[in-house]
Formats: sequence, C-alpha cells, structure tokens
Amino acid sequence: MEREELAAFLRRRREELRPEDVGLPVGARRRAPGLRREEVASLAAMSTDYYTRLEQQRGPQPSEQMLASLARALRLTDDERDYLFRVSGRNAPSPQVTATHVAPALRRVLDRLDDTPALILSNLGEILVQNRFAEALFGDSSHFTGHARSMIYRWFTDPGERLVYPAHDRDRQSRAQVANLRAAYASMGPKSRAGELVRVLRKESAEFAGLWERHEVANRYEDHKVLIHPQLGEIEVDCQALFTEDQSQLLLVLTAPPRSEAFDKIQLLGVLGTEKFSSA
Repeated sequence: MEREELAAFLRRRREELRPEDVGLPVGARRRAPGLRREEVASLAAMSTDYYTRLEQQRGPQPSEQMLASLARALRLTDDERDYLFRVSGRNAPSPQVTATHVAPALRRVLDRLDDTPALILSNLGEILVQNRFAEALFGDSSHFTGHARSMIYRWFTDPGERLVYPAHDRDRQSRAQVANLRAAYASMGPKSRAGELVRVLRKESAEFAGLWERHEVANRYEDHKVLIHPQLGEIEVDCQALFTEDQSQLLLVLTAPPRSEAFDKIQLLGVLGTEKFSSA
C-alpha cells in the first residue's frame, strides 16, 4: 500500500470535482476548490473520519469493496480506478467489479437528471445506479445478488417482476429482453457472463428457451410504454437510451409530456418514495 501516492491521488481527484459534477447543490461560496471530504465520504458510503485518514496517510488498507465505492464517488475512469486499486495494494479489479463500475460520462448525465426517472444499466440488465425517481418507480435493486442482479433473469424466474407492465404488453417485453441479451451475448462471447446467464435461463425457463431459438437480436434506443405503479396506477412514458461506445452500459431516461397526467404522476413519485411492485 503506497500511502503517500494514495493520499495525493484521492486529494487531487477530490479537488478537481465540483458539486454539480456529482449532483450536489453548489450552495454557499467555498473556501477551497472541489468537493469537501465529508461530501466524498457520503457519496462513497463511508465515514468522514475514515476518508480523512486515507488522505492523511493514516488509514488502514481499504477493502476492494471500499475502493470500488471510492471509484464511483470520485467518478474515476477505468484507468484511474485500476490505479486506485494498485496504489492501495490491491490487484486490478476483478471482472465482476469492472462490470459494475459505472461509466463516468453516463454518471455525469444521470447526476443532472433530478426531476424524472433515470437509471444506468449494464448490457445484462443490471441496475448499476438509479436516481430517487427511478427507485420510487422500480424499487430498490441493491439487495439482489448473483444472477438475480439481472432484470432479464428476474423477468423469467420471478412472476412478480412482470407486475410493472400491463398484461397485454408482457409478451413484447419478453421478446425484447431476450433480444437485448442476444446482443450482449454476441459482443461478449459464449464464455462470458452473458453466456453464463443464457445457459442458466435456458435451463430454468422454458419461455426463455423458446424465445432464444428465435435468434432475435436488438438494442432498444427508444420505446413508448405503460408502467404500473402500485399507488399511482398506469404511467405512460417515453424511454430514451444512451449507450456507451462499447454498448456495455446504457443510461435510460423516462419522460412524459409536460402538463400531462403522466407528467404529474412522475412528479408525485418524488413525494411517495420507494414502493415495490410486489406490494401491489
């Protein structure tokens, strides 16, 4: 663990960020440039004392989980994230950590979307981060582990996942889920996490196995759909997807026309807070 290098790197990256870069209000005039230590600590879900000790070369060696949280909080690129791990005395991130590291460019856009549901997903349908409106609409997905982290997996193995869509639209969504996974499978290969997910789903879901044989492949860049909230009922939204260059992650933004009934319901999501569709 290179304490001096780690401390200098954390301090420099913190000083180069602005509150608006991470979705925080600018607030009163600041004495020093960049984010405050307590703001970075909050974004990384750690104590201010712990983070301060790292910058002062006094802290213990961070765990891989803690380093991944710091990388997300500081909006590090892949190269910067790997450097953070190495100066902390850790190996470069495992494929699992790499797959869940949010693309900084998408995160910066998400941080500015504070009035409509928006979330960042992997190409396997894993929610990597979501704003409070998306959490209120879709529920908190942070507790899922293993294959269940993928919404595609849950769609074909947990009937409760389908309550978000009207019954008449579920077949279309099933085909779209499989087509999206086949696009990921094509780019990642049969020995990848996409290939593993396909093998598992073909065993666990006859519906998935049948749809997989259709060989439909597509990435959806836009869609118009109706979602069902347990308290607000049907919400008609337009969906726009912004992909990274390698199409491994996408930012999904859901909007409704101003002054429409759906627009008013979306604004209410921020008041109602998180609701799981399984409670409907």
